[in-house]
Amino acid sequence: MSGRGRRRVTGSRPPALVVAIAIIGLLFFFVAPLAALLQRAPWGDVWSILTTPEVRDALRLSLECSLAATALSMLFGLPIAWLLARTEFRGKAVVRACAVLPMVLPPVVAGVALLRALGRKGLVGQYLYQWFDITFPFTTKGVIIAETFVAMPFLIITVEAALRSLDTRYEDAAATLGASRWTVLRRVILPSIGPSLAAGAALTWARALGEFGATITFAGNFRGVTQTMPLAVYQALEVDSGAAIVLSLVLLTVSIVVLALVGRQVYRPVAAST
Repeated sequence: MSGRGRRRVTGSRPPALVVAIAIIGLLFFFVAPLAALLQRAPWGDVWSILTTPEVRDALRLSLECSLAATALSMLFGLPIAWLLARTEFRGKAVVRACAVLPMVLPPVVAGVALLRALGRKGLVGQYLYQWFDITFPFTTKGVIIAETFVAMPFLIITVEAALRSLDTRYEDAAATLGASRWTVLRRVILPSIGPSLAAGAALTWARALGEFGATITFAGNFRGVTQTMPLAVYQALEVDSGAAIVLSLVLLTVSIVVLALVGRQVYRPVAAST
């Protein structure tokens, strides 16, 4: 069969019972909650809700903090991923577990841990406060730290996988031609893992944008200072369920767009190879 055309997926078809269970699971756990949001949304009031000062402040703060968290994740996550992918050392499994732990850690526990580490009397925070007058809890900086803590693992695992699958012969050839390590990184490695790096950054940004538990525990819920969109949804539920649904739909739309873009990038190499 010619490799020019796209191959059809082969293999045995799943039993009818498996298909039925899959359909029920999709409808019950995924389709029904989304359909309920769409059904209950006050479509006639969407614009008026989105243009209120509270929502504008929450949206602005969410964008600023999530982008800052993504930048910090890129700054620190890329070296961590490179270390895990390209070096061997004792205790590497423990280091990797620590790097991805926030993915499975309950968000409230993450917030408590950040308080104990970076609070004014925390393990590290006490020195930051005494020596540099820097404080993180209940500030906008605290929101960025909390979002970075929970979102960075998405970048680390994505980039590490890309680095592990990268053909090192191109790096060896560049080094043989006299390129320095920084030149190899800038001209060979980063362009090669660019799509994976972009996908990891998108996932990191989406996770930071939707962070709630660690943020409210570590930074609080103060309008214009720490109240991001998820926190605004939580507060709106107590006074106006329609506004909460509209804000939820905004976050839902962003998540779907990000997943669609990332999914296209992830599956593009498979389609190209088939």
